[in-house]
Amino acid sequence: MYEATIQNKVYCHGVGLHSGNDIEMELLPASEGTGIVFIRGDLGDVRILASSDYLIPTHLSTTLGIGGVTVRTVEHLLAAISALDIRNIIIRLDGPEVPALDGSAAPFVSLLLEAGVVCQRKTRPYVEFLRPVGVSAMGKYITIHPSPTFDISYKIHFDHPVVSTQDYFYRHTSEAFIKEIAPARTFGFLKDIPLLQSQGHALGGSLENAIVIGDDNILNKEGLRFPDEFVRHKIVDLIGDISLLGMSIRGRIEAFCSGHMLHAELIREVLRDRKAWTTAYEEAPRFFSEENMPSFSPV
Repeated sequence: MYEATIQNKVYCHGVGLHSGNDIEMELLPASEGTGIVFIRGDLGDVRILASSDYLIPTHLSTTLGIGGVTVRTVEHLLAAISALDIRNIIIRLDGPEVPALDGSAAPFVSLLLEAGVVCQRKTRPYVEFLRPVGVSAMGKYITIHPSPTFDISYKIHFDHPVVSTQDYFYRHTSEAFIKEIAPARTFGFLKDIPLLQSQGHALGGSLENAIVIGDDNILNKEGLRFPDEFVRHKIVDLIGDISLLGMSIRGRIEAFCSGHMLHAELIREVLRDRKAWTTAYEEAPRFFSEENMPSFSPV
């Protein structure tokens, strides 16, 4: 019900999944009303707000940009920030991409909890849907239905024996995200890697930051973290992408094989169809106390 930021600055570095660059990232506290702001420190401190206004739709990741300056693969970090209800934070990078780390949102959750999540005094709105809003393309679809809670019902199908058909129902809480969704890693097919790399993608991909699927097996020696890790990771992507609306959601999202492009199209449709939703505020406690401050446990 209140905006939040982090208490202390924290730092990490790692390889960008697509760029292959070694990138340093620093997360810093921000005042109320700041929003989520990326800073390209290597390009004169250009600031890019994590907002649908700066969204550049791409198939393989989510990119934000302004004036020709971009930051890529923001979705896993944004999912962690959104899931912990952080509304104000500065993300300083010395390269074009958020580090992949292990390919999931879990390291970002740990980093944010290490920094400490602190409640601020400005209340924050949420989007309440009055009727369904959806988009579709080539048999894929994603729709938001009215609901008193934020739920996601996601189904995927790949013509591959390792993935096949998977579905998952997720009811959002910070704790549920940490346990059920955040550890799920990005994935790709070994047969697709040469073409992707020839196009400038997946240059930093490895078994350390992605699940790599062969003809009939997974190449990662440690195996899967969940039997349905693939669909759970799609939920990571969706939570990160939909956070670019800038407000929490009260609604049930039903998705089938959607991806970053369709998520971006849904955001545009929601903003276009203004009569389909309204904004509201939680009834907030009159005073702050230890009892009504948010608290989280490290993962």
